[in-house]
Amino acid sequence: MNRVELAFRTFFWIFFNKDFRERIAPFFEYGKRLEIEEETSPAAVVLPQEKQAVRSEAIALLSLLQREGRLVDFLKEPIDAYSDAQIGAAVRDVHRDCAQVLERAFGIEPLVEKEEGTQMQIVSGFDPDQTRLTGNVTGSPPYNGTLRHCGWKASRCELPLWQGAQDAVNVVAPAEIELD
Repeated sequence: MNRVELAFRTFFWIFFNKDFRERIAPFFEYGKRLEIEEETSPAAVVLPQEKQAVRSEAIALLSLLQREGRLVDFLKEPIDAYSDAQIGAAVRDVHRDCAQVLERAFGIEPLVEKEEGTQMQIVSGFDPDQTRLTGNVTGSPPYNGTLRHCGWKASRCELPLWQGAQDAVNVVAPAEIELD
């Protein structure tokens, strides 16, 4: 393809194709340096990278729990004026929706696959990050005890990738405005 034909076709691609226009724009931005290797293939051109906003994973999780389960709304709402029945009805929805978020994002599973109340023996060399001993903890293992909580583990961690602007990285939920 000759240069005139390429220029003509590129003009219309830029004019009618937003994705292509955004990819090609850095070539024409004043003051940005492009690094071009000796090879002149399009793959050899390295475009300058825009600095991507970084969002805390904790904010991402809180935002997800708010968006899908309204957790922050529920926790920030003063509940003194509501009856127990009203609170219970609200909790049911928040509980269901937040549980779905945890399952989808983390695949939460029991750490110990036994019924609570089961007798267990803790041997020497146990991992204190996976087993917390409570009660009368004296001496050295082996210990005998009762499982009071199975613990939880995440089988995955799939939080949404933040695509927003730097000044919105700490926004848990945007303000909602209903138009007239």
